[in-house]
Parts: sequence; C-alpha cells; structure tokens
Amino acid sequence: MAHYDFQTPVGETAIRALRVNDTVSLNGALFGIRDATQIHMFDRGRKTRFDLAGHAAIHTAPNVKKVERSAAYPAGYAPVCIGTTTSARMERFTRPLMREYGVRMIIGKGGLLADSQAAFAEFGGVYLAIVGGAAALETTWIEQIEDVDLDDLNPESLWRFRVKGFGPLLVAMDSHGGSLYTELGKTSAGRRAAALASLGVK
Repeated sequence: MAHYDFQTPVGETAIRALRVNDTVSLNGALFGIRDATQIHMFDRGRKTRFDLAGHAAIHTAPNVKKVERSAAYPAGYAPVCIGTTTSARMERFTRPLMREYGVRMIIGKGGLLADSQAAFAEFGGVYLAIVGGAAALETTWIEQIEDVDLDDLNPESLWRFRVKGFGPLLVAMDSHGGSLYTELGKTSAGRRAAALASLGVK
C-alpha cells in the first residue's frame, strides 16, 4: 500500500502503477460531473470545450452561490458545499468518458460495476473512493471554481475546480482487475454464511 501525490493531468503509466488500497491526493484541476451532464454529453451529442485528458472526474452536483466575477471567482461562482454522490447509476458513462475524453480517474461513493472495471483495464483508469458524508471537508480542499461549461444544466453543469491536497482518496478499483467492492462482497458473504450456519439456519 502506497500513497501518491498527483498534479493533474496524470499519464497512463502513473495510473497503471496504482493498486487497490493505495491512496491518492490530487492537486490542480478536478472536474465535477453528474447524471444530467453526461446524459447531455453522450445521449444528446453535446460537447464540452474543456480538455479532460488525464484528469479526474468527481460525481457531484455542487452547492454553489452566484457572485460577481473577479480574480478570486473567475467563473462567477463561490463554493458553498461540494459533496460526492453515488456512482453506480452513472456506470454506463465511464467507458465513453475514458474513450472519448481521456478521463483517467473517477471519484465517487459506492463503486462502479463490471463494464467500468473493464474500461479501467483497457484504457488505464481507476476509481477513487471518498467517504460519504464528508462534503464539508471536501469543500476545504477546493481552492476555487475556475470555470464552468454546460451551465444551463446547473447545478449539474460541468465544473472545473482548482484543488490542493484533495484527499487522501482510496484506490477502490484499479486497472489490473482489483476491486475493493468485490473483495468486501466475498468476505461479507462468507461471514454471513458462517453466522447463519452457527445459528443452524440452512
């Protein structure tokens, strides 16, 4: 188990070095994305002006407030509370995010499924898990909302955050077929079976 401190964007070689149970902190750009964002990008053919290659996408629809544009608030938004949402319902978007836009890291809660695992192996990617309910802490890792695209979808716009020390995040799915969720599932199933057997339940 090792810790990696990355400046985004990150290359394929560095991502393929990661293994389940390693930890990662991010510095630089981080892109916020959610259901509606990806529905418009992949189902309705909309394109973003952002270059996502080598970057991380976090599953979020942030709570922000509109402010006057300034050097401190170049996008005209100030972060209020930027949390993370459950990833599984966005499973079908992992592959096109990686194939079409070059995204390398997905950040969210609860994990992803088999096709995402296959996409991580094919393109060189990872799933980075974050603790649920930690939105207040996450927000302190965000220095600025630098830019926003597809903002008619607000709050499910495509956000460009500038982050510093964003993490540590747990590598929960890697590019080698490793999945913390699969391992935990097997362990919990074994414990459940043993507990039921000890009670005489068949």
